[in-house]
Amino acid sequence: MKGHFSIGEAARASGVKVPTIRYYEEIGLLPSPPRTEGGRRSYGAEDMRRLAFIRHARELGFEIDAIRTLLQLQDNPNQSCAAADAIARDHLVAVERRIASLTALQAELMRMVEGCSHGHVAGCRVIEILADHGECRHHHGPAETTAGSAPAFADRL
Repeated sequence: MKGHFSIGEAARASGVKVPTIRYYEEIGLLPSPPRTEGGRRSYGAEDMRRLAFIRHARELGFEIDAIRTLLQLQDNPNQSCAAADAIARDHLVAVERRIASLTALQAELMRMVEGCSHGHVAGCRVIEILADHGECRHHHGPAETTAGSAPAFADRL
């Protein structure tokens, strides 16, 4: 890895877009790099490692606040890793919930598609289920709906 990168070079090398790099600087995940005499950002090897860490954490679905904490832990390597472990465990629980919800969604969509007789819309099982929320097996209980409103699947992701 070479010594210094412009923001464009850092973006190409890391796979993180230029506006995202600027955003990470703005919110303090990535320190503002020194500037050249011409005022251009100059990223070093440590900045590139930090950017790779952030990108990998984002790819794994960690939220910005969790990444911030993980970076603080990385910056102080002599402390216990219990906090990092707790963050990863909490994220794992959230991912498992999403997987369960997506699995239920998949089953409901399969039921809808398999129930379709490929006839006319008047007898279409997909339309019937979408029109009558009571026919839908995807939603598991009263905690997920409020009276008179259908739950938004995206709200649970």
